[in-house]
Amino acid sequence: MADQKNYITPEGFATLEAEFHQLLKVERPEVVRTVAWAASNGDRSENGDYIYGKKRLRQIDSRLRFLMKRMDHAEVVDPKSQAGLERVFFGAWVTLYSLDRDTEHRYRIVGQDELEPSKGYISWVSPLAKAMLGKQVGDVVRVQAPVGEEEYEIIDVNYQAPEN
Repeated sequence: MADQKNYITPEGFATLEAEFHQLLKVERPEVVRTVAWAASNGDRSENGDYIYGKKRLRQIDSRLRFLMKRMDHAEVVDPKSQAGLERVFFGAWVTLYSLDRDTEHRYRIVGQDELEPSKGYISWVSPLAKAMLGKQVGDVVRVQAPVGEEEYEIIDVNYQAPEN
């Protein structure tokens, strides 16, 4: 994954930045204050505020390093600025009709840091997304699923968020 592109939508990048800012400017200073106060109380070996605070600081610092690395390697792709929007590319909302189950599914192809299955956000490296990339309305895609191969027809490709 280190040499793999970290494509991300502008919204996804903003979410990473917001989490980084929240941890760095709000949560970390609060924990540092708590740890400093707890340390001033003397014996640290049985001081729960101190022990928990130090542990929380390590967690925050680890997450900050992770987020910084992800943002440094991120390649922000604005789906609206792409050409050929009748085809499925990164950032597309795609509606599929399951030929096997007579159901519709709507997915958005996003970066690995943006996964949110409850919203239909799938990673561009997932088998389903890979099968859809470059296709257009009317094309049939085949995907190997745990229950066997499934077939879907692409019935809509859009780069605007759906109206709910």
